[in-house]
Amino acid sequence: MGSSYAQFIVVLLIFVGVLAVTLWVTRWMSGYQRVKGSDSNIGLIDSQAIGNGKYIQIVRLGDRYFALAVSKDNVSLISELDKDSLIIREGSSQTASFKDILSGIRPAPGGDTIENENK
Repeated sequence: MGSSYAQFIVVLLIFVGVLAVTLWVTRWMSGYQRVKGSDSNIGLIDSQAIGNGKYIQIVRLGDRYFALAVSKDNVSLISELDKDSLIIREGSSQTASFKDILSGIRPAPGGDTIENENK
């Protein structure tokens, strides 16, 4: 009976270890890709879904900007855009924490948001 508990604990520790390694590798890869892409001449500025598997995207190629229609099997040039006509948000790829998202969506008991409750 004691052996089965020990076996369970070992399997549980291995599972938690694999999850921790997976988290570390995922964060490392995202940081690597972000640094690698920051000096690139190609960048996705904005994307908007317009249908099932269909998007309009604004891309940067060097110092020129283009509007593209993208679908599952096709990419079509809509037009070239002037940089002055675009609203480019710096750092827009940063994600908010789960707590920030949750506090903006649901009020805590008592009618106050979670963020205000912690102050």
